[in-house]
Amino acid sequence: MEALTYSETTQEFLEFLKVKNDYHTESLDLLEQGKSRYIADLKVNFKNSFESEFLTKTEIALLGVAIAVNANNQTLRQFFTLNAKEEGATAEAIAEAAACASLLSANNILYRFRHFTGKEKYNEIPARIKMNIMGRPVSGKEFFELMSLAVSAVNGCELCVTSHEASLIELGSKEERIFEAVRLASVITSVSKVIY
Repeated sequence: MEALTYSETTQEFLEFLKVKNDYHTESLDLLEQGKSRYIADLKVNFKNSFESEFLTKTEIALLGVAIAVNANNQTLRQFFTLNAKEEGATAEAIAEAAACASLLSANNILYRFRHFTGKEKYNEIPARIKMNIMGRPVSGKEFFELMSLAVSAVNGCELCVTSHEASLIELGSKEERIFEAVRLASVITSVSKVIY
């Protein structure tokens, strides 16, 4: 079967993502076969995510690493890791973004369970999950909380979202900054459904 030739819009998007010319996914194929206009929206949403008055370019890239790792998305993980390096992020900060995604995935499951059951007994039982990285993050407490909130929002943990949002407000974060991080996480997650 001959490979589908992607539209100019899709090819521009893939070029922006720095993927190979022969890159294909089943989801992109479906969009192309249906001549969906959505790919243009997705491209614009993604490109617009790199412009923010509340997040630095480095923070956007590191948030991208965390969300891509959380989605187990190799293509986006590679894209954002390269972008983070280009924006001056250290290897330690990039590793911390990946670690944040992993840690919060564990926390989100545990705290969602506690929240869903509503039993006080489960809150009394120690979590026994090591979280030393939260103590002195290399990217700073406020930004680690911001990454934690973004991952928790993607994973749908109400308790964690509420807790991290409250911590961020206490640390002096503006609501616009918080919202921008969650918006970025939502866009990256939407892209991860067709680019993987």
